[in-house]
Amino acid sequence: MNVIQKINLKNFRCHNDFSLDCNRPTTLIIGENGSGKTSVLEAIYMALRGKSFKAVDKDIMRRESEFYRVEVDLCDAKKIIIRYNPILNKKEYEIDGKKSIRLPKKNKYPVVLFEPNNIYLIESSPSRRRDYFDELFRQIDNNYTVILGRYNKALKQRNDLLKKEFVERDDLFSWDILCAQYGAQIKATRLKILKKINEKMTENYRWIAKNEDSCRIDYVGEDVDENAYMARLAAGFERDRALGCTSFGVHRDDYKFIFNESDADGSASRGEMRSIILALKFIEAGILEKETGYRPVVLLDDIFSELDEMRQKHLVQNFKDYQMIVTSTNVPAEMTVNKNL
Repeated sequence: MNVIQKINLKNFRCHNDFSLDCNRPTTLIIGENGSGKTSVLEAIYMALRGKSFKAVDKDIMRRESEFYRVEVDLCDAKKIIIRYNPILNKKEYEIDGKKSIRLPKKNKYPVVLFEPNNIYLIESSPSRRRDYFDELFRQIDNNYTVILGRYNKALKQRNDLLKKEFVERDDLFSWDILCAQYGAQIKATRLKILKKINEKMTENYRWIAKNEDSCRIDYVGEDVDENAYMARLAAGFERDRALGCTSFGVHRDDYKFIFNESDADGSASRGEMRSIILALKFIEAGILEKETGYRPVVLLDDIFSELDEMRQKHLVQNFKDYQMIVTSTNVPAEMTVNKNL
């Protein structure tokens, strides 16, 4: 049974009042660029994950509107309502009559979001790769969200002190402790989940590409325990004070895609990079299902325009047992039209 049954949007992006029934395994949303297709996926993502994957609330509300509202009917007869009041700059979630300022953890549902810019993940910036994997790890491990939030708060406090005209190393000591403690935990979780991904990377890639190439993802960051982490922060104090920011830590680490034992960014062709990212997405869905116990909703945002016919078929075949909500400017092969924008 489909997780998402129906969605209604009021004053959301370009939509004044829009409804969509998602009563088929695959819902295809057809429309020209700029017609609001991605906004529908954005609203669904907000209802299932508690935040937008694109923007802040004031930028989401339709121009000259006094609010926005999202209603999503789920398969278990639950209804999620999201309201935003720009005067109070307040967003409110209502689930079966119970209101809260954020989506409760128990009501979050796994999502595989596939956007066109995911295709360029291999050759994108380290910060974009960190953001990508952080979001995946948040879905897999609830504790990761908590620890990452604590780390970022401690890091901000440390950086704020470093920007002051007069700061001594001892002023940072308590924040160094927290950064080292949470940083070590973050890295341990990243390595643990990355190991699970790498166990299936080559297998999934070969299923897509039909060859004997190999691929994996390496974690790029110093191998230090909590004590060594503290020592590195202390040793970098003078440099950090000059820069006004923390130069060492998990917030600077990266992920490197390896193709046939070489850096994929430079050795893999465009088509090979697309197959690597497809393999990663397939593994992402499987891990989310195994770790959460729920089959994720798959949101595909105009991704068919980035894939050739062979990879399109692999995409549809791999996700055929998941609820898919797909946007496109035309009708991809083997897909059924549900709604036009």
